[in-house]
Amino acid sequence: MRDIRWGVVHIYSSYNDTIIHVTDVTGTETIAMASGGMMVKADRLESSPTAAMMAAKRAAETALEKGLEGLHVKVRAPGGHNGPHSPGPGAQAAIRAMSRMGLKIGIIEDVTPIPHGGCRKKGGKRGRRV
Repeated sequence: MRDIRWGVVHIYSSYNDTIIHVTDVTGTETIAMASGGMMVKADRLESSPTAAMMAAKRAAETALEKGLEGLHVKVRAPGGHNGPHSPGPGAQAAIRAMSRMGLKIGIIEDVTPIPHGGCRKKGGKRGRRV
Protein backbone atom coordinates (compact mmCIF):
# COMPACT_ATOMS: atom_id res chain seq x y z
CA MET A 1 0.00 0.00 0.00
CA ARG A 2 1.31 3.43 -0.91
CA ASP A 3 1.75 6.34 1.47
CA ILE A 4 -0.87 9.09 1.73
CA ARG A 5 0.32 12.63 0.99
CA TRP A 6 -0.61 14.65 4.07
CA GLY A 7 -1.16 18.36 4.57
CA VAL A 8 -2.29 20.55 7.46
CA VAL A 9 -5.46 22.66 7.42
CA HIS A 10 -5.49 25.58 9.85
CA ILE A 11 -9.08 26.65 10.61
CA TYR A 12 -9.42 29.98 12.43
CA SER A 13 -13.03 30.30 13.47
CA SER A 14 -14.30 33.38 15.30
CA TYR A 15 -17.80 34.84 15.58
CA ASN A 16 -16.95 37.27 12.78
CA ASP A 17 -15.27 35.08 10.14
CA THR A 18 -13.89 31.64 9.33
CA ILE A 19 -10.48 31.41 7.66
CA ILE A 20 -9.27 28.12 6.13
CA HIS A 21 -5.57 27.80 5.31
CA VAL A 22 -4.12 24.57 3.85
CA THR A 23 -0.35 24.12 4.13
CA ASP A 24 2.15 21.29 3.69
CA VAL A 25 3.06 19.18 6.76
CA THR A 26 5.79 21.59 7.86
CA GLY A 27 3.36 24.53 7.74
CA THR A 28 5.75 26.68 5.70
CA GLU A 29 4.25 26.43 2.22
CA THR A 30 0.69 27.59 1.54
CA ILE A 31 -1.29 25.28 -0.73
CA ALA A 32 -4.77 26.86 -0.55
CA MET A 33 -6.54 29.61 1.32
CA ALA A 34 -10.18 30.67 1.58
CA SER A 35 -12.43 32.49 4.03
CA GLY A 36 -16.12 32.90 4.72
CA GLY A 37 -15.92 36.55 3.71
CA MET A 38 -14.74 35.56 0.22
CA MET A 39 -17.88 33.46 -0.30
CA VAL A 40 -20.77 35.71 0.80
CA LYS A 41 -21.69 39.34 0.23
CA ALA A 42 -23.38 40.17 3.56
CA ASP A 43 -21.04 40.90 6.49
CA ARG A 44 -23.27 39.10 9.00
CA LEU A 45 -22.97 35.82 7.05
CA GLU A 46 -19.15 35.64 7.04
CA SER A 47 -18.99 33.36 10.08
CA SER A 48 -21.97 31.18 9.13
CA PRO A 49 -21.58 27.42 8.66
CA THR A 50 -22.75 27.77 5.04
CA ALA A 51 -19.97 30.23 4.17
CA ALA A 52 -17.44 28.00 5.99
CA MET A 53 -18.59 24.99 3.97
CA MET A 54 -18.20 26.86 0.68
CA ALA A 55 -14.74 28.09 1.70
CA ALA A 56 -13.70 24.58 2.76
CA LYS A 57 -14.90 23.17 -0.57
CA ARG A 58 -12.82 25.70 -2.50
CA ALA A 59 -9.72 25.02 -0.39
CA ALA A 60 -10.23 21.23 -0.66
CA GLU A 61 -10.52 21.38 -4.46
CA THR A 62 -7.20 23.23 -4.70
CA ALA A 63 -5.58 20.79 -2.23
CA LEU A 64 -6.76 17.79 -4.25
CA GLU A 65 -5.43 19.36 -7.46
CA LYS A 66 -2.02 19.83 -5.81
CA GLY A 67 -1.98 16.14 -4.85
CA LEU A 68 -2.90 16.05 -1.16
CA GLU A 69 -4.97 13.08 0.00
CA GLY A 70 -5.17 13.57 3.76
CA LEU A 71 -5.31 16.52 6.14
CA HIS A 72 -4.48 17.05 9.79
CA VAL A 73 -6.80 19.70 11.24
CA LYS A 74 -5.76 22.49 13.60
CA VAL A 75 -8.78 24.43 14.91
CA ARG A 76 -8.17 27.84 16.47
CA ALA A 77 -10.53 30.22 18.27
CA PRO A 78 -9.57 33.86 18.99
CA GLY A 79 -8.45 32.96 22.55
CA GLY A 80 -5.91 35.17 24.30
CA HIS A 81 -6.89 37.01 27.48
CA ASN A 82 -10.04 38.69 26.12
CA GLY A 83 -11.30 36.61 23.18
CA PRO A 84 -13.61 33.59 23.43
CA HIS A 85 -11.88 30.22 23.87
CA SER A 86 -14.54 28.30 21.92
CA PRO A 87 -14.39 28.24 18.11
CA GLY A 88 -17.16 29.90 16.09
CA PRO A 89 -19.98 28.16 14.24
CA GLY A 90 -17.99 27.59 11.04
CA ALA A 91 -15.30 25.23 12.39
CA GLN A 92 -17.32 22.03 12.50
CA ALA A 93 -18.97 22.71 9.13
CA ALA A 94 -15.56 23.27 7.52
CA ILE A 95 -14.16 19.95 8.80
CA ARG A 96 -17.26 18.09 7.63
CA ALA A 97 -17.07 19.68 4.15
CA MET A 98 -13.37 18.73 3.85
CA SER A 99 -14.10 15.07 4.59
CA ARG A 100 -17.05 15.06 2.17
CA MET A 101 -14.73 16.23 -0.62
CA GLY A 102 -12.84 12.94 -0.31
CA LEU A 103 -9.91 14.07 1.83
CA LYS A 104 -8.93 11.81 4.73
CA ILE A 105 -9.02 13.60 8.09
CA GLY A 106 -6.15 12.71 10.43
CA ILE A 107 -5.60 14.36 13.80
CA ILE A 108 -8.01 17.12 14.89
CA GLU A 109 -6.22 19.43 17.31
CA ASP A 110 -7.23 22.59 19.19
CA VAL A 111 -4.53 25.27 18.96
CA THR A 112 -6.38 28.17 20.64
CA PRO A 113 -3.90 30.46 22.41
CA ILE A 114 -4.25 30.23 26.19
CA PRO A 115 -2.87 33.03 28.40
CA HIS A 116 -0.31 32.17 31.10
CA GLY A 117 -0.75 35.10 33.48
CA GLY A 118 -0.04 38.00 31.10
CA CYS A 119 -2.13 41.17 31.04
CA ARG A 120 -4.91 41.98 33.46
CA LYS A 121 -8.39 41.07 32.26
CA LYS A 122 -10.79 43.89 31.47
CA GLY A 123 -13.82 44.49 33.66
CA GLY A 124 -12.36 46.20 36.74
CA LYS A 125 -12.01 45.09 40.33
CA ARG A 126 -15.59 43.80 40.73
CA GLY A 127 -15.88 42.24 37.27
CA ARG A 128 -18.47 42.97 34.60
CA ARG A 129 -21.77 43.90 36.23
CA VAL A 130 -24.74 42.81 34.16
